[in-house]
Amino acid sequence: MCLFPARVQPSDEVVAFMVSPAQFSPFDPSGEPFSLSPEELLAHWTVNRGGLRRFLEDVAMPPIDDSTQQQAGEAAAAAAVADAFDLELKDYAAGIDTVRGAYEAAGKAHVSAPDPDIVPEDGAAAFFDVDNTLIQGASIIVFAMGLAKKKYFTFRQIAPVALKQLKFRITGNENADDVAEGRQQALEFIQGRRVEELVELCEAIVDEHMNEKIWPDTRHAAEQHLAQGHQVWLVSATPVQLAQILARRLGFTGALGTVAEVKDGRFTGRLVGDILHGPGKAHAVAALATVEGLDLSRCTAYSDSVNDVPMLSMVGTAVAINPDNRLRKVAAQRGWEIRDYRSLRKAIHNYGLPALATAVFTLGGWRWWRRR
Repeated sequence: MCLFPARVQPSDEVVAFMVSPAQFSPFDPSGEPFSLSPEELLAHWTVNRGGLRRFLEDVAMPPIDDSTQQQAGEAAAAAAVADAFDLELKDYAAGIDTVRGAYEAAGKAHVSAPDPDIVPEDGAAAFFDVDNTLIQGASIIVFAMGLAKKKYFTFRQIAPVALKQLKFRITGNENADDVAEGRQQALEFIQGRRVEELVELCEAIVDEHMNEKIWPDTRHAAEQHLAQGHQVWLVSATPVQLAQILARRLGFTGALGTVAEVKDGRFTGRLVGDILHGPGKAHAVAALATVEGLDLSRCTAYSDSVNDVPMLSMVGTAVAINPDNRLRKVAAQRGWEIRDYRSLRKAIHNYGLPALATAVFTLGGWRWWRRR
């Protein structure tokens, strides 16, 4: 089911409307009021997020009194959100803020134009987590290391971040406290900096440090989706500017990421909403599906972390890539495909640690004997 009615299909005007909400009329060109289904109501509410009060008064319910109108309108929107995505209205609203923040950061809805020779498959998309799914390790750590090289802070300040990167690379497990701490550190480091300065830095980080960390098989999977006419989106806790540059370099449709507040062209050190992590990704994908006219039953999501089960559960096809132990168990229970591209952990899983240890010591002993 396409949740975005034909009369408000995403366009340059709709994108501009989400970024800078204007007056919204509940009447069609003939002057008659729209008769809205719950899904259409939800779509209109989404694009008119900035004029929510006017929407509730003019569209959701006929004129009664202000309090009754607002309560009834909120109930109608909440029912549509619950029916379409099994989310609460406040969570869906947070997702809208994330999508709008991504559009604002990019200056448009999509960072890459589709191949004109490929027929688009309406309603189909693939959503890729970044950390340990598309790239090896944690992108926020790569980002912090890039800031360090540009003298944003000292080695002493970055040392704890490097240790977290090492832990993540070894265990493959994403720690919520580490993510939150990394977020706060990154915000402090960029506070007061100009947006253009950070974008230039992100371009250098992607080109110099992230391209070499991309898992070739994951990139190939994304390219297959593009070849089938699907949209491909990155959905990551990493700063939205970094995620969008990575998406642009790879020719993907776009990227949703954590949005830092900007005032007068400089970062304030505060977030727009919260970090795009765990359930937040599901909220953002729900909003994106409405705006882009996506049918989530025809979409695919990829991730390595059990924290992304909410996003993985809302699409028709879920794929666990390089999964942590808990996601591996969930994927096995739910019949999701599992792909593991990590050589050491893949070998341990396939052959067992004792067998590998025996092989290592045997090989080491043989080489020692050869050198005698």
